[in-house]
Amino acid sequence: MRNKIQFSFTNKLFLSLLLFSLIVLALLQSYIWNVTEASLYRSLGDKAQIQARELAVIPSLIQYVEQKDTNKISELVSDIFQQSDASYIVIGDAKAYRLFHTANNDIYSPMVGNDNEEVLNGNSSTTISRGSLGLALRGKAPIINKGKVIGIVSVGYMIDDIYALHKKQFIPFIIFCSLLFIALFIFSLCFARAIKKQMFNLEPKEIALLVKSQKSIMESIFEGIIAIDLNYKIININQSARIMLGINVSDEQLLNHDLCDFIKSSDFIYGKDNQLKDIHDQICYFNNINVIANRIRIIVDDNIQGWVITFRNFNDINVLSMQLTQVTQYVDNLRAIRHEHLNWMATLSGLIYMERYEEAQSFIALHSADNQYNLDFITKHFQVPAVCGLLIGKYSKAHEIGLKLVFDPACQLKTLPDMITETEFMSILGNLLDNAFNAALKNPNGNKTIHLYLSDATDEVVIEVSDQGCGVDENMRDSIFEPGVTSQDASEHGIGLHLVSTYVKKANGYITFEDNQPYGTIFSVFIPK
Repeated sequence: MRNKIQFSFTNKLFLSLLLFSLIVLALLQSYIWNVTEASLYRSLGDKAQIQARELAVIPSLIQYVEQKDTNKISELVSDIFQQSDASYIVIGDAKAYRLFHTANNDIYSPMVGNDNEEVLNGNSSTTISRGSLGLALRGKAPIINKGKVIGIVSVGYMIDDIYALHKKQFIPFIIFCSLLFIALFIFSLCFARAIKKQMFNLEPKEIALLVKSQKSIMESIFEGIIAIDLNYKIININQSARIMLGINVSDEQLLNHDLCDFIKSSDFIYGKDNQLKDIHDQICYFNNINVIANRIRIIVDDNIQGWVITFRNFNDINVLSMQLTQVTQYVDNLRAIRHEHLNWMATLSGLIYMERYEEAQSFIALHSADNQYNLDFITKHFQVPAVCGLLIGKYSKAHEIGLKLVFDPACQLKTLPDMITETEFMSILGNLLDNAFNAALKNPNGNKTIHLYLSDATDEVVIEVSDQGCGVDENMRDSIFEPGVTSQDASEHGIGLHLVSTYVKKANGYITFEDNQPYGTIFSVFIPK
């Protein structure tokens, strides 16, 4: 069984374009051939008839025909025929018998063609008839003397001569069409190759399968995905993005429409500074929904063709993050308390073993009083339970790693501002303290003391955390609140201060930092109540 030849899409496209061009050129040539041929016949017919009329009114010819003087007629018409491009000229009498023929045919024989009747009635005519020399286009005019037809003038162009003339005139057009065909061949070849390149050498069936697979993949992802072009028109969008943004329109109303019609203005999307780089894990707002978004460039042949925006509801991530953070804090607190407890027990055991009971009793009283003082201070000055728990944990952690967390005597917190949630406030306070701890540990010259001032005594909640740590590098001062920027180890994520800045801005507050003396940094947060 013979295998059927399979052509690729590009080869089919090339052959189709070539065949179509060939058919169009053939039809064009046929049309122009017929038009020019009809025009040539019409012009030569008119020309033949005009020559016949001009000859018919020559007085000497009228006289010679009246007298049937064939010699004189021959002398007269032969000279005129030499100056004409006609194939032949025939002069006949009133009965359509030849008196002269430029081809030297027999005279006094009937004029052939059966087209003389109308001329003998006094009318000129143009006909295509077969004469003694063959098929010819003939212009005929009557020779009239004193109102009576006495003869016929017939000027003829042989059809073969007309065909040769037409063919000669048509050769330049054939050459032009041949060059045009070559140009179309090259164009079809280049166009097919360009299409092949644009399709990444894939067949339409493969592209259709790829598109369907891509659609299925997009719909299977829980993140919202939107692809836009350089004019911010939507190219593609998945169902998760529709649900999160509350978009309830059909694809026809959505695709190729401006993204700004569905997502309100956001610097993350429309900011010019974000167009030439990829952005990851940016916290922003889409239609008053707090999301974590990524913006990735679509690059084809080293040129940006658009962007893909992926995003998730920040609340979902925040809940998981806070749950993990709280678990981590609980573990840290328990570990710190256990570590301290073991140290105390080891010291107390040693004193009892040495039978130094008075020192043991004093040791128990001292540490109990110190712990009780800090617990009393925290519970007395801070009336938000979650904040109390956080500060107790941070105090124990600081003691464990060799630092000292000192609370300003003026600290107080009765309630949190309305514009910020408890988890967001915990994130601000916890990140500032953690950064201060890390910075203090990195500076061997600092006094290892962290000072905290937290108060809502005015119309603002003020958080001030100062340390004697390594300070903020000069190269990072302008970007310290951007995601990924950190002065800590490479393993750190550099997201803490970015979260702090984001939450503070959300609550319409602001954050500042300045150098501490002689070392370290002071971070100050102001959140309106």
